[in-house]
Amino acid sequence: MSENRGRNDITIAGMLLFLVILIGVIGYMHIDDFSFVDALYMTVITVSTVGFGEVHQLTQGGKLFTSALILASLVILGYFISTLTQNLVHSQISFFYSRNGNKNRFRKMENHVIVVGYGRNGKQVVNELLTLGLKLVVVDQNHELVINNMGRPVRFIEGDATNDDVLIKAGIKTAKSLISTLPNDADNLYVVLTARSLKHDLKIISRASSESSEKKLRMAGVDNVVMPERVGGAHMATLIAQPDIVEFLDHLTIHSDTPTQLLEIMCNDLAPDLINKPIREIGVRRRSGANIIGFKTTTGNLIINPSPDTKLMPNSKLFVLGTSDQVQQMKEIMHDNPNSDS
Repeated sequence: MSENRGRNDITIAGMLLFLVILIGVIGYMHIDDFSFVDALYMTVITVSTVGFGEVHQLTQGGKLFTSALILASLVILGYFISTLTQNLVHSQISFFYSRNGNKNRFRKMENHVIVVGYGRNGKQVVNELLTLGLKLVVVDQNHELVINNMGRPVRFIEGDATNDDVLIKAGIKTAKSLISTLPNDADNLYVVLTARSLKHDLKIISRASSESSEKKLRMAGVDNVVMPERVGGAHMATLIAQPDIVEFLDHLTIHSDTPTQLLEIMCNDLAPDLINKPIREIGVRRRSGANIIGFKTTTGNLIINPSPDTKLMPNSKLFVLGTSDQVQQMKEIMHDNPNSDS
């Protein structure tokens, strides 16, 4: 039984039951001249088969009407109860299998992102990461929120993320990163401390509302701290001072459904022939139209607009800008022999 069909069956059964009660009230009022209240009372005790005594002595017509009403009500009331019960049982079974199906689907999750808190910031983070096709686990203490999101392609876990067992249940041992978006800085600090103690090489990003909290979070082992007020204020100021720059940056996005993409590529994922060779030998711009606009060295230094002589080293990273077609063509080039003609 589908959910819509179940609702329709309950609606039909309810309408039939209401129709029987309406016919009963009208029948008693016309056959035996009962008042509305007496007619309603007689109809209810007859339909429900409770068996209380009659309000007034019934005529022969009233007795025949009551007998017919009892037979009709037995059928319709039985149909209503069975339909309601079936729908409730189906809902419980669907919920059970949904929960167990999700558990099986997420049981062996690896390289996923754990998002702590599903408030305004957390929800935005989840929506952005889903567009990138990343695997997500959300941890939140709101029971109703967790239940209402059970069917989503995101695993929701109810619990306190400062508890080791909750983060272990979220798969922190196999996760690649954690984002804490709780509104309270102290809570974020406890989450960071707990997460770092469970996995030392986990990438951790946290929200903060003050500079003092930012310093404490970095001391606790956070990799990046985001202050929404600072980011929002800088964005609004730039809209006044240099609005065209904001418009330009809005077109540089990591989303795959936009014309221009900004992509990062680990040099370790490239063809082995490219390692230890300069960027000029790849000919990315000439052969695909995409541009290498940044380079991150093995020591973590960022180079904007790297020179053609920059060598691709193991554990370094490239930042590439281009259309979706250009980026796709660039990926094909960098996974093939760079010396071959395109």
